[in-house]
Amino acid sequence: MRIVLVGTAYPMRGGIAHYVALLYQKLKERGHNVRVLSFKRQYPSLLFPGKTQKDEGKELLHVDSNPLLDSINPLSWILAFLWLKKIKPDLLIFKYWMPFFAPCYATLAFLSKNLMGCRIIYICDNIVPHEKKFGDHILTRLGLKFVDFFIVQSQTVLKDLLTFKHDAVYRLVAHPIYEIFPPAKPKHDAKAILKIREERVLLYFGYIRAYKGLQYLIKAFPSIIERFPVRLLICGEFYEGREETLNLIDELNLKNTVTVCDRFIPNEEVGLYFCSADLVVLPYTSATQSGIVKVAYHYDKPVLITNVGGLPEVVPDGKSGYVVPPRDSRALTEAVLRYYKENKEIQFTENVKIEKKKYTWDRMAEAIEELLHLN
Repeated sequence: MRIVLVGTAYPMRGGIAHYVALLYQKLKERGHNVRVLSFKRQYPSLLFPGKTQKDEGKELLHVDSNPLLDSINPLSWILAFLWLKKIKPDLLIFKYWMPFFAPCYATLAFLSKNLMGCRIIYICDNIVPHEKKFGDHILTRLGLKFVDFFIVQSQTVLKDLLTFKHDAVYRLVAHPIYEIFPPAKPKHDAKAILKIREERVLLYFGYIRAYKGLQYLIKAFPSIIERFPVRLLICGEFYEGREETLNLIDELNLKNTVTVCDRFIPNEEVGLYFCSADLVVLPYTSATQSGIVKVAYHYDKPVLITNVGGLPEVVPDGKSGYVVPPRDSRALTEAVLRYYKENKEIQFTENVKIEKKKYTWDRMAEAIEELLHLN
C-alpha cells in the first residue's frame, strides 16, 4: 500500500519527529511503500517559545521526507497536494496534536479524499490542547471534519474525540516505546560522563511549561534531601517560567543539589540522563499521554507520575512506578522517600521490562491496517 505520513520529520526536532520516523520504519518493514510529508516551517517564530525548531543533534533514523508544508502559508498546502497527486497514495496518516494545524490538515484531507479517493487516518496525541486558546473549538471541529478513521492513545483523548465527533471510527492503541534512542549505558558510566557524584538521582525531562508542574517537584525536594542525598536533574528547554523556577531553587537553597540543563537535549545525549537516573518524575498538572514515559521505559526506568489524563493507564501504581495526586508536593516527597527506603528500584525495573512489552510499533501498524479493511 502507498502511504504518506504527514507530520514533523528531521531536521525538525522533538518527539513527533521521532514518532513519525519509528512509524515510517515499521510500516516499511511490513511491506508498505511509505513517504513522509513534513514541514519546512512548523511554527512562525513569534509563536514558538523555544530557541530553535531545528534538531541540532544527529539523525537517529533516516526517513524519506519531503519538507513542503508551511503551517501558515496556504500556497504550500496546495503545492503539497500537487505533490501528493504525483505520489497517488492510498492512505494519508496525519500526526495530529493541536488545533493550530487544523486549517493545513483539513485542506490536505479534503482535497486528497475528494479528488483522489484517498483514505484519511488521524493519530491523535491530543484533541483538546493543554493550553487552551480562543478559536480552539472551531479549529478542532474543522481539523476532524474530513477524517475517516482515528487512532487515540489514551482514554482521555478518546473521551475528547467522542465529544467532538460522536460517530468517530477509532482504535485505542497506547503510545509505543521510543526505541529510537541509543542503547543504554551502565548507570556508573553515564554518571561519570555527566560528572554526577551522588548515588541517588531523580530526573525531570522535557520542555518546561506551567502544566508540567515542575515547581511541585522542586518544592518537594528539600524534604527529600533531608532523608537521602539525591541529585535532581532538570533537563529541558524553558518555554516559560524560567526566572520563577531558578528563583525558587535559590529560595529553597537547592543550588548544590539541583542541576538545570536549560536546553533541548540532543538525541545522542538523551540516554546519558535517563541511564543516570533511578527514577523519572513527571509532576504534571494535566496530560493526555506522555512520550517521556515511553523514553523512560525504553531505558527500563521506573516513573513517578501524577494522576492526570492517561498517565495512570501506562504506569501501574506500585509496579512500574508510583501514581500520586497532582499539585501535591508532599505526595511527591512521600513517593520518592518510599522508593528509596524500600529499595524498589530493582523490582520496579523488572516490572518495567514486562510492562513495556505492551507498547509495540507492531500494534500501532496492525491498528492502521485493521482500520483500512473496514468498509
